[in-house]
Amino acid sequence: MPQLIQPRLLTTSTLSDSKNKHRRTVDAPIVGYWTLFCASMVFGIIIWGGLTRLTESGLSIVEWKPITGARLPTSEAEWESEFEKYKLYPEYHKVHIGITLDDFKRIYFMEWFHRNIGRLFGVVYLVPAAYFVYKGKVTRAGVAKIGGLGLLLLGQGAMGWYMVASGLEDELRQRPDAVPRVSHYRLTSHLSLAYLLYAGLALYGWSVLRTNRLAQSKINAPEALRTLLQKPQIVSFRHRITAATLLVGTTCLSGAMVAGLDAGLIYNEFPMMGLGITPPLTELWNPFYARGDPSAMWRNLTENPATVQLAHRALAMTTFFTLSALWWKGRRLPLPLPSRLTLHLMYSLAWLQVALGITTLVDFVPIANASAHQANSVLLLASALRLLHTLRPLPRIPL
Repeated sequence: MPQLIQPRLLTTSTLSDSKNKHRRTVDAPIVGYWTLFCASMVFGIIIWGGLTRLTESGLSIVEWKPITGARLPTSEAEWESEFEKYKLYPEYHKVHIGITLDDFKRIYFMEWFHRNIGRLFGVVYLVPAAYFVYKGKVTRAGVAKIGGLGLLLLGQGAMGWYMVASGLEDELRQRPDAVPRVSHYRLTSHLSLAYLLYAGLALYGWSVLRTNRLAQSKINAPEALRTLLQKPQIVSFRHRITAATLLVGTTCLSGAMVAGLDAGLIYNEFPMMGLGITPPLTELWNPFYARGDPSAMWRNLTENPATVQLAHRALAMTTFFTLSALWWKGRRLPLPLPSRLTLHLMYSLAWLQVALGITTLVDFVPIANASAHQANSVLLLASALRLLHTLRPLPRIPL
């Protein structure tokens, strides 16, 4: 069995007999704090992105300029130029027609700020990442994780523009029934990458700090904790939390589909949907969404606002009752204190999420409620991830 690293070896590295080079066995603590800070930035970007969507500001900047686009227009001539560009696209003619220059400046700033905090995040991530790797503050496994998260970051930026481009297509102006908005498929993809990035950063940061606490002997009775976390009932509970975390994530992405289709603006009552618990089957499974192809009725599941809202309701309630059952079971298990506290936090956030979801729906999606609902969804996912992380087996740090 590999030996545990001693506290004095935390900031040193083992010596390779063959090449006389240093090889780190534990990522430096600063790497953990940095990744958790990056996760908090992603949280903020998700919330601001939701506000941009809710205020219908996301299509106000019609060009993608990764470098020069960071500058906000300063003169009236520059603002007029941006406004004239915007007038060439469908959203102006169908959603914001007749808005003044001052109105345009407000929605433009929302999107400009969203893009720029994304740019800032890129700098905050990529520059320290290069520094930490260069200075040897991460293990080989850490280098791979940092690289993977960096690729995910770049993919997120590319998906963001790909999403915006879907709302600028001229076809949206030519078709009388078309609503100028981004593709809800691309919106959901964009948000899913953000959630993945957030989860990856948080889990990596927590793992680094936990491993350092173990290496510095700051975890009380580590062998007793290791034995506890390997008990069958705890292992079984951890597997259930894993499944519940995936369910929480799926429900969050279902919410993105609802937002992308503006499906929250119909059936604004709960628990009823019109005259029944569900709308009529003819509405949920409507040939209109098959677009003339009888084999494509499945599109109702992703393009019919009534069906998408019903699916989100079903997922949300399934998630709530699943988390409730896990809370009831977990409170009777000999969980470590951090796990027990996180379990109670997760359950409290689940109640809050249901309350925010219902009030957002019945009040016809006010911006404050909808934003709080999205923010709490990230916190709920974070609590589930944190609970899962606290139940992971303690790592063994080889010499």
